[in-house]
Amino acid sequence: MPASKRDQLLATAERLFYEQGFHATGIDRIVAAAGVVRMTLYNHFASKEALVAAVLKARHERFIASLDAAAACASPGQVTRALVEAHGHWLERYSQHGCIMAKAMGEFAEHSAEIHALATAAKTDLLARLEAGVARDELDHHAGLARRLFMVLEGSNTAVALLGVQTALADTRAVTDALLATARSESP
Repeated sequence: MPASKRDQLLATAERLFYEQGFHATGIDRIVAAAGVVRMTLYNHFASKEALVAAVLKARHERFIASLDAAAACASPGQVTRALVEAHGHWLERYSQHGCIMAKAMGEFAEHSAEIHALATAAKTDLLARLEAGVARDELDHHAGLARRLFMVLEGSNTAVALLGVQTALADTRAVTDALLATARSESP
């Protein structure tokens, strides 16, 4: 079944925003790459900012769904590890040049409180998933563990562009293993 024009626009805009930046990617470039006319875009999105918001929301929903699926399938005591692995899988498949949310935060900090807030909320959702995973693994006695794991994952979002996916993920796993081992050794 062919994708709807709206879905086609979202996919094209997401790819171009990620590759070229939000402000550097114009509406004309998006409609040309999507193979639609400008009016089609405006029939689905009131403005470029509305398109950016829709792209970020759709991408975030896919990311969170992948984390939630990993957590749901995890063995007891392995939820946190499953979340880290799901994040790594996402980096391998969709974010080899860094995090689109971090890019949005940078580009829109001074230009759009709404877009900046969407990207910030996405980061907050990741931290909340880690906090829930740590609690399910009964490691929440280790103060700050979820926050430290969040810092590791955010670091991998940036490092992947410099170090490459495999090195960044190997280092992420090593630091995660060390943090989890320490937390488990300090169990009450």
